[in-house]
Amino acid sequence: MSVEIEPTEETVASGETATDAETWPEAGEASVSLFEGDEGGLEYAQRQALVALLKQRFISARTHPRDWQVLLDHERVLRSRLNDLFLELAVDRTREVAWKRQATSETGGRFPTLLYDAAWSREETLVLVHLRDRLRAGLSAGDARVYIDREDIVEYVASFRPTHATDEASDEKRARNAVLSVVKAGLLIGAPADDRYEISEAVEPLLPLELLQELLEALRRSNGTEPVPPVADTDLFDVGGSDVSDVEAGKEQP
Repeated sequence: MSVEIEPTEETVASGETATDAETWPEAGEASVSLFEGDEGGLEYAQRQALVALLKQRFISARTHPRDWQVLLDHERVLRSRLNDLFLELAVDRTREVAWKRQATSETGGRFPTLLYDAAWSREETLVLVHLRDRLRAGLSAGDARVYIDREDIVEYVASFRPTHATDEASDEKRARNAVLSVVKAGLLIGAPADDRYEISEAVEPLLPLELLQELLEALRRSNGTEPVPPVADTDLFDVGGSDVSDVEAGKEQP
């Protein structure tokens, strides 16, 4: 199974991350033309939001408040620009998250794409499953924001080590690298070196129930008789993955 999802920030410009901390024009600068020979039709703020959508796995009211508001105000034009690139815009207003995905031809063919799939590792998949469960539990308990400790995640991943695995040090290293990968994806909010992170609400719309079940089933097969965590029913959307002996679903790479 291969699922096309939004590219990481390196997809468009390696090493850069579009954030609301970047410089915005002074108030009153209404000209659409931003440089010599500029024939673009979008205003600066609209272009910023479009670039954020292209570079980031997702944008949200929590992580990109200015871009989120611009998207709400100019959704149609931003959707149009993405459509020109064979991409669709998905917006979850309840969780205040927006992302893009590859458009599908009505004839069943494939369009040229800026996106391609890499696989979530087994450890990354377990991290995502744990984050989703913790997020749902926290929100159900009335928490406005849900936090999780790095060691909690590492211990959860370790609980799924196959009985035949003996290299605990390597397994722990992969688990910690998986945490860093999910931080980089923006689904854990905080600095890579932090011991505690906020779980992004984007975990839910980016990890749909149907795909989650497939991931867990593939994980069960790879582990032989290892237990699979329970999945609660819900109404979600797109993402997931793994590699080699792991789960075959994609995360986009440049």
